[in-house]
Amino acid sequence: MRSSGVAAVKPFSEACEENKAPILQIIQRLFRDCRSVLEIGSGTGQHAVHFAAALPHLIWQTSDRVENHPGIRTWLDEAALPNLRDPIELDVSDPWPDSRFGAVFSANTAHIMSWSEVELLFQGVGRLLKRGGCFALYGPFNFQGRYTSESNRSFDQWLKNRDTLSGIRDFEALDEQAGLNGLVFNEDVEMPVNNRILVWFRQHSH
Repeated sequence: MRSSGVAAVKPFSEACEENKAPILQIIQRLFRDCRSVLEIGSGTGQHAVHFAAALPHLIWQTSDRVENHPGIRTWLDEAALPNLRDPIELDVSDPWPDSRFGAVFSANTAHIMSWSEVELLFQGVGRLLKRGGCFALYGPFNFQGRYTSESNRSFDQWLKNRDTLSGIRDFEALDEQAGLNGLVFNEDVEMPVNNRILVWFRQHSH
């Protein structure tokens, strides 16, 4: 049962609206055989509603810092989907939930975290992901220290002006963290607007 109280303002992200269809096209394939997905950093809740509606075979578990829960619930309440779960509190720097998931999805999170938080992200995913499970990370990424576009260069500067600890991450550094936590790189999918989906699978033997 969802908590009652003062109605929260329904948040809206234009970026989520624009990228939800291209992302769904990829995760429909990636998550075809899994039964549970943890979304790290559900933000407004828009992605969760769109993806859960299109993937009725799985349970979509939302999560975020507690201050974002009321906004997420406005989307979840309106959608009233049976396979969509209320947000759990998840800050990568705090204790993680004990549950295990067949897949983990996160969009536009790594570049707004500090590097130490990115390390904690991969540690947490490595613990929560079932053997053979998939981690799909969406966002802008650099390769061998190089930007993939001038717009990403400008965006990275904007991020660092806002928070010196944030910034677009290098794929190689992310993949190193993945390997340290039992994840094996599988795929790099080019997405619109100079974004990518990076895909790792948890080793069966880890």
